This record gives sequence, C-alpha cells and structure tokens, in this order.
Amino acid sequence: MTTRGSRSEKVKRIFQQFDANRDGGLNREEMAALVVAVNPRVKFSEEQISAILDEVFRTYGEFIDGEKGLTFDGLLRTYDDGAGDVDRDFDALGLELKPSEEKNGISLAAEEAASSSSIADERVMEPHKKQRTVAWASSPNHGIVFDDTWKLVDDLEILIKRLKSKQSKDGKVKNDNSDVYSDPGWSRELGPSVEITEKMVIWEESGHDYAVFVKELGVLRSRADGARSREEAFDGHMAIGRVLYEHYLFKEALVSFKRACELQPTDVRPHFRAGNCLYVLGRHTEAKGEFLLALEAAEAGGNQWAYLLPQIHVNLGIALEGEGMLISACEHYREAAILCPTHFRALKLLGSALFGVGEYKAAIKALEEAIYMKNDYADAHCDLASALHAVGDDDNAIKEFQKAIDLKPGHIDALYNLGGLYMDMGRYQRASEMYTRVLGVWPNHWRAQLNKAVSLLGAGETDEAKKALKEALKMTNRVELHDAISHLKQLQKKKLKGNGSGNGEEAYITVEPSKFKTVGEKTMLRPELAVALDIRAFQRITRLNRCEVELIKKQMNESDVPDSYSGIGIPEKSIRKASLEGVLRKLLNFLKPETFTGAVKAVNQKILSVLDDRESGRVDLGMFFAVLSPICGGSPDKRKRLAYDALLWRPVNEGSTQILKSDALRYIKLLRAIYIPSHGISEMLEIHGEMDNSMVSLTEFNAMFDDQEWGFGIMSTLLKLETGDRTRHGRHVCSTCRYPIIGSRFKEMKSHFSLCSQCYSEGKVPPTCKQEEYRFKEYASESEAVKDKCMWFSLHSKGSSPPAP
Repeated sequence: MTTRGSRSEKVKRIFQQFDANRDGGLNREEMAALVVAVNPRVKFSEEQISAILDEVFRTYGEFIDGEKGLTFDGLLRTYDDGAGDVDRDFDALGLELKPSEEKNGISLAAEEAASSSSIADERVMEPHKKQRTVAWASSPNHGIVFDDTWKLVDDLEILIKRLKSKQSKDGKVKNDNSDVYSDPGWSRELGPSVEITEKMVIWEESGHDYAVFVKELGVLRSRADGARSREEAFDGHMAIGRVLYEHYLFKEALVSFKRACELQPTDVRPHFRAGNCLYVLGRHTEAKGEFLLALEAAEAGGNQWAYLLPQIHVNLGIALEGEGMLISACEHYREAAILCPTHFRALKLLGSALFGVGEYKAAIKALEEAIYMKNDYADAHCDLASALHAVGDDDNAIKEFQKAIDLKPGHIDALYNLGGLYMDMGRYQRASEMYTRVLGVWPNHWRAQLNKAVSLLGAGETDEAKKALKEALKMTNRVELHDAISHLKQLQKKKLKGNGSGNGEEAYITVEPSKFKTVGEKTMLRPELAVALDIRAFQRITRLNRCEVELIKKQMNESDVPDSYSGIGIPEKSIRKASLEGVLRKLLNFLKPETFTGAVKAVNQKILSVLDDRESGRVDLGMFFAVLSPICGGSPDKRKRLAYDALLWRPVNEGSTQILKSDALRYIKLLRAIYIPSHGISEMLEIHGEMDNSMVSLTEFNAMFDDQEWGFGIMSTLLKLETGDRTRHGRHVCSTCRYPIIGSRFKEMKSHFSLCSQCYSEGKVPPTCKQEEYRFKEYASESEAVKDKCMWFSLHSKGSSPPAP
C-alpha cells in the first residue's frame, strides 16, 4: 500500500519522466505522451486525446503555468481527485523509487512526521509542516488555507496519537482486515484513502480515554469557531474533519463536516465529506441526501467543482446501492464514466449494478472495459465471471474467477461463487474444495458450510456431508438446514444417485403430460400448476403479495406524472426506470435493501423487459400498476378492480368510467406474455395495430380476465398456492426428490407414491413405478388425506372394495 510520502514521490517521478524539456511543466504534447503511456491497452484517437487534454487543462486551469503547461502540483492534484491510479501508472511505466526516496517502505517525510514528539517541537518545524501532514492538506481547494488551522491540525494529531497509545496499551484498539472481501469500488474519497493502511482501526468509544479525547476535541472545535472570520472557521472545521476521517474517527469527523456545512452551505466539500462519513457509518439514506446536496452545489458552481463531479456521482451511486436502489445507482455510475472516461471504478460499479438487476450483457461490457483499463482489478474479474456464468459462458467464467483468486487468494466472493458454478456443472468435488477455502477465510460462513455439505453429498461422500451439516447446525438454526438433514436421511435410506449419472439407480423418470390424469375436481392439472408455481416463485422473490391493493391505489393517486407519447403514438404516463424503482421502493418499504435488490432484479427481468420492449428506458406507469395487481395482496375481486382502475388512470381512458376494449385486450395479452410466457409471446405479436374503440365495463372486464383460454384464469390456481404452499404433511417425503413435502401432496392412486408440487408439475416419477397412465389425487393437508382414508374404511366395511387411498 502506498504511503503518503512515497505516493507524492511516485507522482514526482512520473512528472519528471514526461517533462522532456525540463521546464517544470507538462505541455499538451508531453501530457498526451503521459496519457498514452499509462494506458498501453487503450487505442486513443487524436480526437479522444485532444478531448481529454482540453478537459484536463480546463479543469485544472489554476495549475497551468503559461506555455509550460501543467505543473507538478497540478498533476498531483489530478491523482488526488481520482482521475488516475498512482500505483498502476507507476508500475505501467516501469519506474522505481530510489533508495534515498524510500527507506524500508517508509518515506522520509513520514519518518520526519514520526520523529516529532511534542506540540512545541512540531510548531518550530515550519518548513516541514506540509510533509508532516496528509497530502490533502497542501492541495488547493481541498487543503488548509489559514496558518492557525495548521496549529489545530498539529494539536489534533497529537491528541489522536495519545488516544491510540493509551488504547493500544489496554488492548482496546482493533484492526479489521477487510482485504478478503470484495472492494465495493469506492471512489478514492469515499472510503478511507488508499494512502492509509488496509487494516482499519476500530476505536473503543465507551472508555474513559475516549471521553477525555472527545472533551479535548471539543476545545479544538471551540478554537475553530473562535476564528477571526467565517472562512477561517470553515477551514478549521474542514481540516479537523479530514484528520479525524483519516484516522477512522467517523462519528467525530461527521460533527466537524456538519459544522462546516452550517458555515458555508453552498460549498460542495463539506456535504461530500459528510456523505462519506454517513455512508461508512451505515446511514445510507442520510448519505444520499448529503451527496445530492453536494451534486446540486457542484452543478451550480460551474467549472470550479468539475474535478469533483465524477466522485460525487460514484459515491451517490454507492449510497443508493446501500438502499437497494441499483437502477438509480446505474445512472450515476454512467454519468461518472462519461465525465471521466478513465474512471475504471465507475465502470466496475456500473457493471456490478447492471448484473444486480439482471442486465447481464450490458454488465459484461462495462466490466470488460474496467478490466481493459486495470487488468489487476480482482473484484471486476469476479463480477465479470458471475455475469458470464449468468449467460451460460461457464468456461470463461471459471477463468475469470480464477484470475480474481490469483490476484487475491482469499477473495471470498470469488471462491464462494466459483463453488456455486462447479455445483451447477456437477463438479461436486471441486465445489467442496472451494467452499472449504471459503471456510478457511471465514470460518462462520454457514451458507458455505451448508453448500459444502450438499456438494459432498453430490460427490457421494455421505458421511462427510453429514459432518458438514452438523457443523452448519452449530452456526445457525435455520429451517433450510433441518430440511437438508431430512433429505440426507431419506437419500441414505434409498441409496439413490443423481438422475442419469449411470452410477446406481436413476432418481426419477420424466413422463409426458398426457399420461398424467387427475382424480377429483380439486386436483390441479399439471400444466396449470407449473405456470402457477412460476408466478408464485416470482411473488416470493418480490414479496409483492405482501403489498396490499390499497397501497398501490394510494400510490397511483399520489403519482403526478405528465402525459407523454409512446413510439406507437398512444398517450401514456411514462416514467424512467430509475423513477419507477423509487415507486417500487415505496410499495415495498418493508423490505431490507438486499431483499429489495432481489425484488427489483426479478421485476426488471420479468415485467420491465416486456413493458419496455423497445429498450427506451421508460415504462408506462399505469400499465405497470395494472400488471402488478393480480399478484399483490387482496381478494381476487379487489385485484381485478385495481387492474381496471389502473387502466382507467391511463390517459387513453382518462375522464371515462369505462376502458377501451383495445386497451383491455392489450393488457390481457401483456399479462399473459409476462406471467405465462410459453403462451403469451406469440399473442404479443398481434397487439400492435388493434384499435377497437368500443368500451368495456368492469363486469365485462372481469369476464375477459377470468377466461381460462384467453384471459388470466390461472389466478384461481395461484390463490390456492398462496393459501396452502407452506403446509407440511408430517413425515411424508416426495418419492422423487426425497425432500419433505411442503404445499399440496399429489398421491398416485395405483402405486401409492407421493409427489411434491414441483416434481408433479415437472412430470417426475420414481423409476420403480413405470405405468402407462398415472392417476393423481391432490391433498391440500393431511386432514384431507385422513378424511379420505376414513371414508375408504367406511365403504370397505359395508362390503365394497374401492382402491385404497
């Protein structure tokens, strides 16, 4: 990790390398050579080079020395602002620090800083004060302006040194090595600066020493408030905040930045810094608010803050991700990449967020661009691998995961996801090795422990799998583990292997739908159940069934969306996907951010991909509400009424008490295309051009909706699943998958085996029960099965002999 002093020396060496005429500046020709040299993999056109140089010379105009060009301070400033990576560029140029410049990895500047032992001594060393302090302090716009502020910084550094010394003696200071986790790709200004050691300091805030430190810090803040001018007070609080931030004292830093915001509300920097502190403290919504204020101030301030705009967009995007708002985050990452084309972190974050919402091809493109600029970016390789796996390119996915692991051997995300990929490919032994490596880094990772057990089971190592499951149980008591143990016991009884493995008996055979017959009117048909299970799975991922119709109706009434025209000339209330994500957040405000992210991904892939088939980035809000209505919470009549009201709300029907039949038909076909894709896609081709101007009442609409052949009659089956798919059936397990049956139990009336809903919908039956025809009866609960059994005994006792249930 680059130290503060060595970083400055590296920039100086880079500057000297390209200052060909030794005039103390980099002119356009010299700057062009630098840009090309540090990006050897990028083929710039003359127009691109010219545009980059125009931006640099305009943004850093205060550092341009006439015809000499950009000064050393200006180049240092570009790196401070995150426009480039010092270490990467230094290595790309093949430069080395001279022994005199660095001693045992510690710069001479840092040694001088460490040698000071008292406030008096430090204040005497005026020529060296900038070397003693972090690099930002001498940087214009970011740094210290007034001499008295230096005294505050010096005294604060000593207070922190004392606190650290006392807590270290007591063993209270802890280091948190986060190197094994995926870097969220923070802008240099968001998380702790790259100049700081990777081992983050965790302070003990409840002790006496810390209370004394806070009291003494209050004295320093009072000194700042007592400055001769408002500007000097602002300078003091900003400097105090920066020093505290550099030492991971985020709560105290936030107090200083908030005070600076009060002193100069229109200044970008305190809002930006306050946002950074709030994010690190986990207060993502407040962080977003500060970044929005910073963005507003930066855009109003013209070129003065142009250098900071890319970082504001990146950090705002990360704060939005903290709230689960990935689509909104993508917009800001894109803006950052446009403002700073070499911002590889912005591209990596964009790719990761796109992957998070299921837009895999766009994610691959962005991640490949990030890697093109920084080939040793382990996290980008990891996320690219996940995206490649999502599109079925498993061979290249394995290579990318391996690159991430080679760059960072303890990369948990890469190891865990590679284990999942091997599991999907049926390479269970390799998968268990990956999960073992995850547990070596993070011993309490219960999901890795559970997946290790499953992979060992797949590899045929039943005893080892049992041990792994027991270890997982020690970590958590989740129901998934108990089901997995029950599954393991069943497999041990049957000694079954995987289907078609050629090793032992097959686990199941798949029967064509025509051979499945039903007994009784209540038994669901296999094709209908398959569709309903898919919709129910979507409900569970999105939690939309917990969103009551009244809430959607309220949101619809409160939404003030201007009319616009679609590509086919129909007026609609359309909004951007990012705005729609905000609407969805209000509807699902009970979800945690990570759960909401999964919901947005599912909605984007299943619904928005159909509603925005032209990829315009905009969605008809009225149609969106109508499409959600059948799967939200409420009675069937309320759901259908909401769909009707949502269509009435659209401009094409506005002011009327009935809807156009053409609009109703379009809605039904969209509904089928989204939720019954095997039937609905071909029907979608017929939508455009249909303009039946007759009107449809609510009663007529309900009849169209309930039509089994051309409507959404599947909703009756869906309602059945909603009320009964968590029912357990005692000790009954599925004869095919061997898992405990949850939901309806389907019993074959001749061979007397039972199937779970999933295996029944997929036509899977035990290989030992091959028949020309299968007759199934559905039991929603065990009480129904007991009742059926009692009726059989009753009939049998009277002399008849029907087949036993």
